Amino acid sequence: MVVRERVASNLKRLRKTAGLSQEELAGRANVNRNYIGKLERRENSATTDMLAKLADVLGCDIVDLVSPVEKSRSGIGT
Repeated sequence: MVVRERVASNLKRLRKTAGLSQEELAGRANVNRNYIGKLERRENSATTDMLAKLADVLGCDIVDLVSPVEKSRSGIGT
């Protein structure tokens, strides 16, 4: 469950830093907006393929989505 919490927190933080709404991120990643919301609320768990797609849209490394916030490679939140 720890990884799901990290993904939820990092996804929301990185999305907001990129200035994207859930709807905008979903559109660019070609997924349903509700899915993004569920990831951010820890209701769903993303596959590695989905994490890679989201990282690509957010312009970060997939590691940034699963790392503890204080160790994020993007430098955001450190």
